Amino acid sequence: MVRRRYRVADTAQQLVGGFLLAGPFVVTEEVWVLAENMSWYHAVVVVGIVFAIGYGALYKADAGRDIDTEAEVAGIPVRFVSLMIVAFGSVAILATALTAPDTFLVDGGILADPTPMAVTLTTLKAIIVGAIFSVVGAATADSVF
Repeated sequence: MVRRRYRVADTAQQLVGGFLLAGPFVVTEEVWVLAENMSWYHAVVVVGIVFAIGYGALYKADAGRDIDTEAEVAGIPVRFVSLMIVAFGSVAILATALTAPDTFLVDGGILADPTPMAVTLTTLKAIIVGAIFSVVGAATADSVF
């Protein structure tokens, strides 16, 4: 069995797709309201959904890719690890760069008591919501290109 090398170009493709689909959701007030109303139970379930979408898109939807031939780190395919970092990371970077937490949570009044901890926790939940869409873009770009 020959292991497929993982290239920097693979991550670059994921980044393009991840940022492309994450952008519109980072700047949508409804995502921030939804995040504020989510419990941590819901957030954990959504993280599971993001992982399932990513795995399915990489290894079930793409018949030409075999998980057993992928380069691995600690038994986890490098491509999948990269996909998860891109899915969550692209949303986090965009949210920070566009000052979305302050714009929506503090200035927009979504949080009744915008303490730094409340802003941070709600921002994490918004990142999790945005990752649903980012992972689709990242996995699609990885598989198509």
